[in-house]
Amino acid sequence: MQEEVRLVWPVAAARPAERKDAVRTDLEQVFRASYPRVVAVAARVLGSRDQAEDVAQEVFLSFGRSSVPAAEAPGWLSVAAAHTALNQLRSGRRRASREEAAGGADTVAPDVADAVVTRDEHRRVRAALAGLPRRQAVALVLRHSGLSYAEVAAALDLSPGSVGTIVRRAESALRKELNRHAPSE
Repeated sequence: MQEEVRLVWPVAAARPAERKDAVRTDLEQVFRASYPRVVAVAARVLGSRDQAEDVAQEVFLSFGRSSVPAAEAPGWLSVAAAHTALNQLRSGRRRASREEAAGGADTVAPDVADAVVTRDEHRRVRAALAGLPRRQAVALVLRHSGLSYAEVAAALDLSPGSVGTIVRRAESALRKELNRHAPSE
């Protein structure tokens, strides 16, 4: 059962197009210009290009139904990708916890130990990221996905000066969370 994705955007931007079946005339142009960045943002959160492409599909469907001006699309789409990917990450974490409780633990062959360690480290980072306050997590993902401070500020409706503070706090909280749950050796 898939959970409903709830994204938070300015109310005016999230209004559906006039007709339910109306297709935006600028959708193809926005898609071609923004698809690589949307996938990159989602992949940074999820660690999987396949999952990121699924997220991008959801994000562009939402954009296609919205009345977001094309000029605001890159920021809107980046934030939507981060929110949707975080939602997917959180629902995956809950699903994994349910599966683990049911006794469905993964078995790993000994010859892939290095890959398992790397995968476990990535899983720990994603879990810690999912535990951050949403605004911090989104700012951190957007900034580390290559958006400038000005682009992050515009996408999250912040002042450019506050982006650095939010990103530093997010990095500190992420580091603290990772250290708190670090495996003891």
